[in-house]
Amino acid sequence: MMKRILAIVLSLTMMWLPAMGADQSAGKISALIPSATRNAQPVQNKDALQWNDLLQTAQTGRLRASLTDGSILSLGSNSQLRVVQHDAASQQTSLEIGYGKMRSRVVKITQPNGKFEVKTPNAVIGVIGTDFYVAYENDLTTVICYVGQVTVAAQGAAKVVRQSQNATSNQGQTTLSPGQMVVIGMKVPPAGFAPESDVVQASMLDTRINPTVFIAQPKFWIPVVVGAVGGGIATGIVLTHNGGSSTVIPPPAVCAASFNVKCAK
Repeated sequence: MMKRILAIVLSLTMMWLPAMGADQSAGKISALIPSATRNAQPVQNKDALQWNDLLQTAQTGRLRASLTDGSILSLGSNSQLRVVQHDAASQQTSLEIGYGKMRSRVVKITQPNGKFEVKTPNAVIGVIGTDFYVAYENDLTTVICYVGQVTVAAQGAAKVVRQSQNATSNQGQTTLSPGQMVVIGMKVPPAGFAPESDVVQASMLDTRINPTVFIAQPKFWIPVVVGAVGGGIATGIVLTHNGGSSTVIPPPAVCAASFNVKCAK
């Protein structure tokens, strides 16, 4: 009798677990430049994202994922991203970049225990609500803050091998403000690093799905045209620092009828 009861309980449990997984929605694919995969299968626009989904892009692929809390992830070519967890209600998000490049526009964290965390093989990046870039290539993690504030902590034996002059470090954690960057790794590459301005510009281009117009708070941002590609205007924003310098920050990608981008309706 006891064995029969245990068998029934086990059967009900097995039925319940898939249902839990089905409820773990993280968002959907909202723009796509083929080719890309989700869990090793070709990905399509409007495909739903679940917890623990693995997204990969090939040399010719890029994609945009819209999370359920309104955050936007733009994955560049030759990149791999795992959506470990995304709970919009509790604002608990955990992402893992195996390799490649990603830009994230993250909604503001307001829940007391909320977090938005991105991990690479040698660093952990945390944000409260911001626009930032993360890349992992050649054993180096590069993080650039476009808007807001980003914290970066090296993991294992890795350390800061490059950072912006005004970035602050404390107890193994680097804090970035707009326009600042940090690189985590074991050592400086033999060829050294490219100029900071070149790295920032490349990060924007490498994760852009297609151009758009972005309107931000007028007292902080001024819209500017930064280029024209394929008949479309790429519009960005200029952040003016107290010291008089400025940083051109283009908007995250949105859907438009250009660049052969497949967009969700």
